[in-house]
Amino acid sequence: MFTGIIEEMGSMVRVESGSTSGKIQLKAHKVLEGTKIGDSIAVNGVCLTVVELHGNGFTADVMPETLKRSNLGQLAPGSRVNLERAMAMDGRFGGHIVSGHIDGTGKIKKVWREQNAVWYTVDTPKEVMRYIVEKGSIAIDGTSLTVALVTENSFSVSIIPHTLGETVLGEKKAGDTVNLENDIIGKYVEKLMQPKEPEKGKSTLTKDLLFGAGF
Repeated sequence: MFTGIIEEMGSMVRVESGSTSGKIQLKAHKVLEGTKIGDSIAVNGVCLTVVELHGNGFTADVMPETLKRSNLGQLAPGSRVNLERAMAMDGRFGGHIVSGHIDGTGKIKKVWREQNAVWYTVDTPKEVMRYIVEKGSIAIDGTSLTVALVTENSFSVSIIPHTLGETVLGEKKAGDTVNLENDIIGKYVEKLMQPKEPEKGKSTLTKDLLFGAGF
């Protein structure tokens, strides 16, 4: 589990992608502290498993499907990425619950400045938009942010200078693709609110149901 508080920006060294498996090598520094083989690191919000450690970075396994469904497959050598280690049990919960399993991608539609803040409007599919609410949480490339505005097909966030300087969001422009992860609490609530399916072969017709319908 992650919190969406980015620890550092790393950079892409290379990506190897085959038909059934792939690897991604990244240059990093801070996230190597205390990291062991098998640990999880979120790369632009995508949870990856460390399989090799180097003096100045690490290598992680990545499935071809992950490269297709995230913006990791669009990165080139030198591209910068957001990095966060999995949350330690004694750490501060500074952002919100982030699983590292993105729900989809969005495309930045517009970027504009308002005094010291920068606004980003992101277009995204309806299956992702359904869980985005005004003043709720969203992870963009792994960064925990508060949703400021919501429309039918897009949402907007307002980002402070510190976040712009410490994450790759400060380098993003209109037309760029970003990874999105919805607040998992909303998905759990939706699941729990759905009526249970009846047991196989057991009728849902009851006396109370008929009485309530006027029979």
